[in-house]
Amino acid sequence: MEKIKLEILDLSPSQVQAGSFTLILSEEHGNRRLPIIIGMFEAQAIAIEMENITPTRPLTHDLFKSFSKSFDFMVEEIQISDISEGVFYSKIVCTDGIRQKNIDARPSDAIAIALRFNAPLYTTDYVLKEAGISTDDVKASDEEPEEPKIVNVKSKQDLVNYGLDELKKMLEEALASEEYEKAAKIRDEIDRRN
Repeated sequence: MEKIKLEILDLSPSQVQAGSFTLILSEEHGNRRLPIIIGMFEAQAIAIEMENITPTRPLTHDLFKSFSKSFDFMVEEIQISDISEGVFYSKIVCTDGIRQKNIDARPSDAIAIALRFNAPLYTTDYVLKEAGISTDDVKASDEEPEEPKIVNVKSKQDLVNYGLDELKKMLEEALASEEYEKAAKIRDEIDRRN
């Protein structure tokens, strides 16, 4: 199974779920994006480390780092290894230089820990095919652009009234404006119909 390296592209409040955030991961040498909805506390843990902020007291992920280093374990990498029924699964790959252990974790926690250890983040082609969005889907057009149709996608139910051609155009617009969470919902509706 070939590993595909990911980078954090964006972290922003979710437009769909109040109190949640959308973490956008980007394929290092490709054009696919992987949007993951995460909780507020995990988003805070990721943002704090991305912004190099030192909290007055250690957060849970900082405690994990201190604990690991105290016992001479290091995080080698994070693997977003699977997706099933919309739920992502990941592993924290640790080593003491002799033994290697895989620890099951939510992707949001695993990514917060990866940032603290400066560990690489990987996924598989399967996960990107199942849940990723390709920027290749955005087509350059020489025609006069139409007035964009503003569609507030809060649920999949909001999309059932649109035809397949309209959905494809909405997908292109969402990708062009980097609204990956919205694009994922539209992509899911298109896949459901195919």
